Amino acid sequence: MERIATLKHKEVVNVRDGFRLGFVCDVVIDVKCGRVLSLIVPGPGSLWGIFCREKEYIVDWCSIVCIGEDIILIDVNIDEILRPCEV
Repeated sequence: MERIATLKHKEVVNVRDGFRLGFVCDVVIDVKCGRVLSLIVPGPGSLWGIFCREKEYIVDWCSIVCIGEDIILIDVNIDEILRPCEV
């Protein structure tokens, strides 16, 4: 079992092409059933999601292949998960 706080210290890597998306900055949770629905990783050109975040990677929970000590492996098409930020 993982705590949400520990997910923020893990780097997300796509197994399809070895692309390193970055570190988890937030999660989307269904509060009714208590499930994590997706992970949010800051998009290109943003500094840890602090300044002028225009795009972000939204990784659905079902796209996660493995969660290790330091890395979260995902299997996705990068272009399909890069979306404008929902403030």
